[in-house]
Amino acid sequence: MEQIASKNPRIEVVDALRGFAVMAIILVHNLEHFIFPVYPEHTPEWLNVLDQGVFNVIFSLFAGKAYAIFALLFGFTFYIQWNNRKLSGKDFGYRFLWRMVLLLFFATLNAAFFPAGDVLLLFAAASIVLFITRNWSDRAILIASVILLLQPVEWFHYFASLVNPAHQLPDLKVDEMYAEVAEYTKGGNFPEFLWCNITLGQKASLMWAVNAGRYIQTAGLFLLGFFIGRKRLFVSSEENLRTWVKILAVSAIAFAPLYTLKELVTDGSPIVQQTAGTALDMWQKLSFTMVLISSFVLLYQNRKFSAAVGNLRFYGKMSLTNYISQSVIGALIYFPFGLYLAPHCGYTVSLLIGIAVFFMQVIFCKWWLKSHRQGPLEFIWHKWTWIGTGK
Repeated sequence: MEQIASKNPRIEVVDALRGFAVMAIILVHNLEHFIFPVYPEHTPEWLNVLDQGVFNVIFSLFAGKAYAIFALLFGFTFYIQWNNRKLSGKDFGYRFLWRMVLLLFFATLNAAFFPAGDVLLLFAAASIVLFITRNWSDRAILIASVILLLQPVEWFHYFASLVNPAHQLPDLKVDEMYAEVAEYTKGGNFPEFLWCNITLGQKASLMWAVNAGRYIQTAGLFLLGFFIGRKRLFVSSEENLRTWVKILAVSAIAFAPLYTLKELVTDGSPIVQQTAGTALDMWQKLSFTMVLISSFVLLYQNRKFSAAVGNLRFYGKMSLTNYISQSVIGALIYFPFGLYLAPHCGYTVSLLIGIAVFFMQVIFCKWWLKSHRQGPLEFIWHKWTWIGTGK
């Protein structure tokens, strides 16, 4: 099990799982038209039914879960880098902070084409928790992760509202910002679109994450990925596979009651929906996320399954390049300054477009990785991270 401490070989299942997450993200983003909610006004009844089915299936499977897998693997990647430096007797912490400063550059690049939808800024902002806890014990990291994933801020507001019925949540003006984002996106002025996206759009995205409990959850997922790395659970062994079976069983059993509780809370008052409802929604999505992760890890041990999803390894190795390029492609497809296909694409057509873009990106990844060790943006991020060290 010591092989994880070295830089080679890579753990294939992690690359494939990351590729699965980014693939799921691109499908969800296409259905959302990259946070540009413009759809056909008149469609046949049969297509309406099909569209609703497509929406329900894709969002039930991936919405809030694909991002969670991506975040958990972000914490795992931190472990790999932290552990490699630790083996050399060095502290990765301050180099990691510089790496997160660089991530802000990529966040800005992505946000320029993805109005109010960038997750990289959230990752950079939440990553401070990894710096703070990097030298904590495994037990302390797990406890901190659990506390964050319990959504303590939401429960504070919930119980405060029970004590004081007049208690109100902070108004972060998220709806107003998103409305303004939608207006300038519809305007089709490309320079204004870029500027507003990297200013107001980024603010709206981060405030939404805080408002929806995503900021706290992301920090918790980072620590959970860090803990999984420390316990080397992605390394194939009989003991680890038994652990993943237990995780699958517990997560699957927990999902149904959590989902039911979440549905019951939606009938409550607005503040209950926004506090306890948000926490329960996060919990049921987290349980389903762990079902997806553990199922994927266990199935990957089967040669037929690993061969069938083999292309996801290439896709996952270039996750940053694929994530940002999908935003650029999506903007060109759906927005007014591009082809402006949004008014002509319902959920079904948008899903087919997402699948087509995914396969195009896979073809590019396989071609690129024949002659390069990393994707183009991954290479830049790596070089700038280790600038001055000769790496």
